[in-house]
Amino acid sequence: MFTPSQHDVRRFFCETFRKTRENLILTPLEIIASDWIRQHPEYDNDLADIEQALEANYSVDQGQTNPFLHLSMHLSIAEQISVDQPPGVKQAFQILARKHQSEHEAHHEIMECLGEMIWNSQRTGLPPDGQAYIESLKIRCS
Repeated sequence: MFTPSQHDVRRFFCETFRKTRENLILTPLEIIASDWIRQHPEYDNDLADIEQALEANYSVDQGQTNPFLHLSMHLSIAEQISVDQPPGVKQAFQILARKHQSEHEAHHEIMECLGEMIWNSQRTGLPPDGQAYIESLKIRCS
């Protein structure tokens, strides 16, 4: 399993942003990332300067959104949907996309559940609970 560092993730998104702006060839993963970057133009300044991105500290206490975390979660959710893992996430996505008439809003709903699962895992020291994640999604679908 590949576990990139914080700097690796930030470099990836900044480089994808640069390559997209320069109309360079993108890898398959960069194509997906580029689509999410385009849907979040509010992050353009964060992605434009790699040195600043590597040094930035996004503090929740100060009400700052971490664009790299947000974009990473979009990528993770896209991958989960593509392989329906955990089972049921693809169906939940389809229901939420119809409910909101927006795949992007569906992603944000799923992101809430994913964030909660990760937070619970970190808080308890236990592995992520995929079943609780799916149950949380089912509640949002109803």
